[in-house]
This record gives sequence, structure tokens and C-alpha cells, in this order.
Amino acid sequence: MTFKFKRQKLKFKPPFNLQFIALYLTVFFLTTILLLSYINAPRIPILGFHGIVDLNNPTFGIIQNPIAQKMSYPMQDLEKFLEYLARNNYWFLSTQDLDDFFIERHRDIPQKYVGKKPIMLSFDDSYKTVYTNIIPVLERLEKEFNQKIKIVLFINPGTLAKSGHPSTTYLSCEDLRTGFEKGFYDIESHGQNHKDLVKITVTELNEELAQAQVQLRECMAGLAPAQEIARHIAYPYGSMNHLVETYAAKYYQSGYLYNSKILRFRWLQDKYRISRLTVNRAKSPERLIQMATRSFTISLH
Repeated sequence: MTFKFKRQKLKFKPPFNLQFIALYLTVFFLTTILLLSYINAPRIPILGFHGIVDLNNPTFGIIQNPIAQKMSYPMQDLEKFLEYLARNNYWFLSTQDLDDFFIERHRDIPQKYVGKKPIMLSFDDSYKTVYTNIIPVLERLEKEFNQKIKIVLFINPGTLAKSGHPSTTYLSCEDLRTGFEKGFYDIESHGQNHKDLVKITVTELNEELAQAQVQLRECMAGLAPAQEIARHIAYPYGSMNHLVETYAAKYYQSGYLYNSKILRFRWLQDKYRISRLTVNRAKSPERLIQMATRSFTISLH
């Protein structure tokens, strides 16, 4: 008896077809390109300070709140940091500079800023020490480096010291006017009374936003056109949501967070959510310098 075996061809099917592999590689490469583009995108460090304490006179302007005390930064360390920035050709942005040249980009960067690195230094909560402890440092550095260092103050006008009632804790309108006249201050809003804007009623929200702008403009009357004061806001506690943004947009050109993130301005999707880097006394001047060196050099090419 003869047995015949039929030969069968085995068909091998790869687990993935070529179209799937091509799609996968395309997605992988596009994701990689986007990720690298994000990582390497031009960045502007916006540093958020609060009170400034003089270690040689630590009780002056002392803030009773333990959290606020922790967030205060030593004047001596800030001076070292500012000296580094002045010596290394930084461009000290105002809020309107950021809006004009980097966010809206409806103005060309002037030639005088080419080769400089942009940075913004902001100070929240209207503390007196932003006047008593910083102005002398800024005046000295201006003489030494022939450079004006502008700082951004996010002010709560509801906490300002009243005329005739001096305070060692909070700024007065006269302090703001003096610092502005000297060319050191950019005066912006931090809400009327430093309320958490997410936790108040719509009526209160509207009042907090509107009154802050009105009172700051009244304080600075005669020194600048009203529309140049309090054009931007930093949200108290960095707290905001869609409703807050909607109302903020009625009064302000942009809004600032306090979220320990660096601004990659070409990736900014919402100018009412501008990131700031948090600063407290745990960060040494060397650490602040590291944060500042994340900036890019201005080039017109």
C-alpha cells in the first residue's frame, strides 16, 4: 500500500502590516519633533516674589502671617541676583513689553534689545519692603551699570496704607508714585483686597477686578495716562477658572498665574494664563540665576 502526503504551503502573516508600521513611525517622529520643539521653544522666566526682608533689620516691615514670612526673600540675596542680571545684559520686561513684543507680537523688538536676555521680576501683595529695601538697591545698580531695572508690582489697592496713616507693612500710594517717577515700577493689579477670585460671588468678582483698576489709576493720576496703569492682573493665590478669566478679560489685557512654570511664549494658548516661577527664601541666589539662564538671547535674524 502506498501513502501519498499532500504538501501544504504555510502562510506566514506578520503581526503588523506595513501600513500600520508606517503610521506608527509617522506618529512617533511627529510626536518627537513636537516634543523637541516644545522643549527648545524660546522661554522667558517670570519670577514671582513677595516681601523683601533686610537680614540686618529683619523686624522692619515684618509680616505676621507665617506663610507670608516664608515667602519673603532676603534683600541681600536679591541684590546678588540683580547684580548678576545687570552685569549679564538682561532685558527687564514690563507687563506691556511682554504683551507687545512676545504675546501679541504687533510691535518689532527695538534694536537696543538685540543681544539681551528677557526676564520679568514681579512682586505681589503690596508689601512696604518692595519700596524701602529694593529702591536703594535699584538706584545703586543703575549708577554702577548704567541700566534701569524695572520691576512689576501686582498691587492690592485695598491694602495700601492710607494717607496720613503710615504703615511699615504695606506700601502707600505715595510710595508707588515715587517708585514710578524714578522709572523702577510697573504698576499692575492683584485684585482689590487679595480675595480668592474663584471662591467669591460674581458681584464680588466684578468689584474686585474693577475697583482695583480704578483705584490704581486714581493713585497714579498725573504721572501716566490712565490706560497705561493696571492693564494686567496677577490672580491672588494664582487661583482662577473660566469664569474668572471671562470677567478679567473685561478689564485687563492679560492674566498671570503663580504655578512654578516657565513661560514658553510661542506655545502660549491663553494670555490669561501666563506662567510665573515661584520664589521663596529657600531658593538661593545661585538657584535664581539657574532659573534666569533658561532665557534666550534676543536676535532679529
